[in-house]
Amino acid sequence: MRVALTIEYQGTRYHGFQYQTNAKTVQEELENSIERLFGESIRISPAGRTDAGVHARNQVATFDTNSGMEVNKIAKGMNYYLPDDIVVKNVVEVPRDFDPRRDAKSRVYRYSIFNSNVHSPLNRIYSHRVVGDLDKDLMCLGADLFLGEHDFRKFAGPVEKNKSTERVIYRSFWTYDNNMLNYEVEGNAFLPHQVRRMVGSLVDLGRGRLFLEDVKDLLSCKGSARSNSMPSKGLCLEKVIYENYSILTPTG
Repeated sequence: MRVALTIEYQGTRYHGFQYQTNAKTVQEELENSIERLFGESIRISPAGRTDAGVHARNQVATFDTNSGMEVNKIAKGMNYYLPDDIVVKNVVEVPRDFDPRRDAKSRVYRYSIFNSNVHSPLNRIYSHRVVGDLDKDLMCLGADLFLGEHDFRKFAGPVEKNKSTERVIYRSFWTYDNNMLNYEVEGNAFLPHQVRRMVGSLVDLGRGRLFLEDVKDLLSCKGSARSNSMPSKGLCLEKVIYENYSILTPTG
């Protein structure tokens, strides 16, 4: 059978999600727990790869097993062997042809900024501190520019040769709670470092280092403006949305 996991993790200790031979990753920890639970080496397939230091509230991954273990016992069994900064929140059986990446309708990310001249020990793990005043109204206008289909090549890290850099953004907005600024974005898919560079351009916009025309030029792949990447610790994969598998799409 094929099962789908909904996973939450704090990415601080990990060099991203994807397995690597010379660094600790979230995938390695999950596969180790599966091997200890089932006694067999199994490769999992995620909905997407988060970068080093990036967190996830509801990542999705699948694997196939012939173990016969009841689905409702898999999460408890895996969590017994997982470290405290990774947890399997839910496990469901899915059809053999279900692909967590290709079947995803969209992904939702959130980037958190602590805007203060004084650091906060309680916020430092899950947000990036930005010092100085920010023009929040201008940052909101900048966020609106990302809506729709654009070529995001100027907002991407290294991209595979001949791979499309066009993506569709469905939602892009800021929310504010005292000194905490949260940017939420939903898109059909994202390029490496794309969200962090999008946020970087919006922060530079709020600081007066970029203008709205610069962001427009970046989206048109014109001009000399740059999109600076924000630190990974402020980024969290909030959820992966599936049209036909609502159980994998948390509402809270």
